[in-house]
This record gives sequence, C-alpha cells and structure tokens, in this order.
Amino acid sequence: MKSVEVNFDGLVGPTHNYAGLSEGNVASLNNANECSNPQQAALQGLQKMKSLHDMGLVQGVFAPQERPDIYTLKRLGFQGTDEQILASAYNASPTLLAACCSASTMWTANAATVSPSADTSNNKVHFTSANLANKFHRSLEPETTHNILKRMFADEQYFEHHKHLNDNEHLGDEGAANHTRLCESYEATGLEIFTYGRTAFNHSNPAPTKYPARQTLEASQSIARLHGLAAENTVFVQQNPNVIDQGVFHNDVIAVGNQNVLLYHEQAYLNTATFKAEVASKYKADNLHLLEVTTDQVSIQDAVNTYLFNTQIVTLARGNMAIIAPTQCKENPHVSDYLHTLVEASNPINHVEFFDVNQSMKNGGGPACLRLRVALTEQELAAVNPSCILSDCLYTSLVAWVKKHYRDQLTLTDLRDPQLLTESRTALDELSQLLSLGSVYRFQR
Repeated sequence: MKSVEVNFDGLVGPTHNYAGLSEGNVASLNNANECSNPQQAALQGLQKMKSLHDMGLVQGVFAPQERPDIYTLKRLGFQGTDEQILASAYNASPTLLAACCSASTMWTANAATVSPSADTSNNKVHFTSANLANKFHRSLEPETTHNILKRMFADEQYFEHHKHLNDNEHLGDEGAANHTRLCESYEATGLEIFTYGRTAFNHSNPAPTKYPARQTLEASQSIARLHGLAAENTVFVQQNPNVIDQGVFHNDVIAVGNQNVLLYHEQAYLNTATFKAEVASKYKADNLHLLEVTTDQVSIQDAVNTYLFNTQIVTLARGNMAIIAPTQCKENPHVSDYLHTLVEASNPINHVEFFDVNQSMKNGGGPACLRLRVALTEQELAAVNPSCILSDCLYTSLVAWVKKHYRDQLTLTDLRDPQLLTESRTALDELSQLLSLGSVYRFQR
C-alpha cells in the first residue's frame, strides 16, 4: 500500500522568547535576553507549512503547550493567585520563570520518535514521546506531548503510543532529532538509524567534555525494543563527541536523511567508516546515496551557524527531492556554493527552497527542528485527526488566530505579566477547537 511522509510542524506558542536556556545550543545562548516577536515567529512557521502544502506535500499541524506552566511553579512551592505566583517566581529566579514559559515545543523534531508500520513487529505506527531529561524547560513537555499525539493519532487499529522513558539522564531521549530512517520508498521496510551522544552505563566510552550529550545509547535501544524493530533493520551510531562540543547538540544539526539519501558532515560520527559499512550492508536496495560533506567544503562552524543539515529533504510528486533550507544557508557563501554543487551533482536532490524562519533560528532551531516526520499508508492517513492536516482553509484560520492572539514583541520581564497567561490560555482554548483536540490542556479540565 502506497505511503506518504507527512511533516507535522509545531505551531510557535504565544510565549516565544529568547531566554538562552539551552546549553550547547550556540544560537540559543548567543541571542539570550533579546526581544522576541511571537507573532512573527508563528507566521513564519505557518508560511513554511503552507509553502510545502502548495508544493503538493501533505502537511500537518502540531499544537503548542500551555505556557506559562503555572502547575510546575506551584509544584516548586510558589503559592497564591496566578498573578502572585508569576511575580514571586520572577523575583526568586527570572531564569526559572523563563523556563516555565519556554515555547520550545515548537521544535517538534524533539516531540517523539516515530516508527512507520512497515518497520514494526505488529505493523502499527509507533510513537514514543521524548523525555527531554537533559533540560529542565523541555522536561516539562512529555505528558502533554503524549496527550496531543494520542488525539492526533487516536485509532488503536493503526497507532500505538508509548509513554516517555524514565525521567533521568541515563535514558535521556531527544526524539526524532537523533533518529533517521532510510528506505527505497516510504511504504517499504526502512533502515532506522539511532544516533546517540554517550553510553550511560559505561563511562569509559568517549563522550563530550564541554557540552552535554543529550541522547544515550540505552535510550535509543529502549525505543527500538518498544517499537518492535528488527536488528537487521536498525543501526546505532555514536555522534562525534568533538562536534557536540562545537555546538552540534543534536544529530539533525550535522546530518539529514530522506528515503535513499543521507546527507552528513564528515565529522558527524565517531567511527564513520564502520557506520557507512553497516548502513550499506543493511540497506535493502542498491540505489543508496551517502552524501558526505567535507570540512573543506563546509566547516563545522558554518554548518552550525547556517543549519545546513537542519534542513528538510522532501520528495516531490515527480520523485525528485528538494531541500527546504533557512535563508542563512543562502547568505553564507561557503554553504551557498556547496548547495549549488549538490543540486548539480548526480543524486536525487535537484532543488533548494529558502525560507525565512529567523525567529526560530535565533533560538536554535531550523526547518528540520520544526517538524515531526510520520510516514503513513493511505489507510493510516485517513485515520489521522483530519483537523490537524493543513488545508487552505485551516491556514487562513490559523493566520487569523495568530494575529488575533499573539504579541508582536516579548521581553523576559513580560513573562511575569498575568495578562500574558490569560492571552495564552484564551488562544490555546480556541486552537484546541480549531484542531479538534478536545481538552488536552490542564486549564481546560
């Protein structure tokens, strides 16, 4: 049965801000404390979604979470009315309040790991929400992510949902940002590649020394077991600790794959030759393209600054592939030259589209961070909540919704404003109706 890959992009939430909360993420740290524009961020994300929809791709929408997270602040001992809680939290620790206001759920590549039905032992699509245990502000996400996914993919005949792994760094899991699937076609059995930063129970193995390795081997192995993946269709590879220490906090900052193409930097993996040999031996077809970018072509610094590898590679209706890249790739001469060389070479990628997602980029997330990829058969797609699939009508409604509810500037001091909480809840209540999600937010219960 023919399958398509659907990109479910995260809507940027009303509290989008630059708090610099993500150690190891160079852009996040460099832009800390700047004034953000939540409305522009959300509209930039929606424009990318609409453009992919207009290119003939099936495009989905993933809802943001409730922020500020008053419930976490109460759990941490802040008491009184919502207004008093926000004021007390800001006075005690502006950074803590910022963490409870983070709009980081916009990066849905970290929402979950997804295995298509062609790969799993029971022939269902499997979802495991990421625990995101390495960062406090992201560790607040998994429960609501799980609830939203179950409302989007509700039919138990086709979809199976797993609770996030144990909440500790031994099983640190960052979702699809460290997971790539190669396949001849989306409906064929694929080769699922899990990239990890360190081993949690063997400290003698290599690990970064400057920045944390957020994904563990043990977490990746657990997800493969939960999803019922066969060993012959699974690869575990360690990310190069040296590039993690240069700001490559996820594998999707240094590699990206689609169908029979894997585009990666020569420094991406710890043992590249061994990795390539295993991929070649386990891949089930002959037309595999392992496209290695050398340091001479693109430095690690340029890769991190432009997010060359945090692009999307998508398959268009005619079977050719296009790269969905941020405008920073066009503005950097080394990266622009490489992309020109790439599309002129003999491989399936022959087109590049550039998008302005600068509000996301400044916080450390490119086009690939903004989407969760789900390969679905025709029957499975028909079973997805249809209100979460982008149409011209839904796009128009979402643009109007953003313009109605979102501020055009937000500073860290604004996070203590109780009106922001009211605005956010009002917006999300309306959104949950637009996307037919029901009561997924705690304030609705």
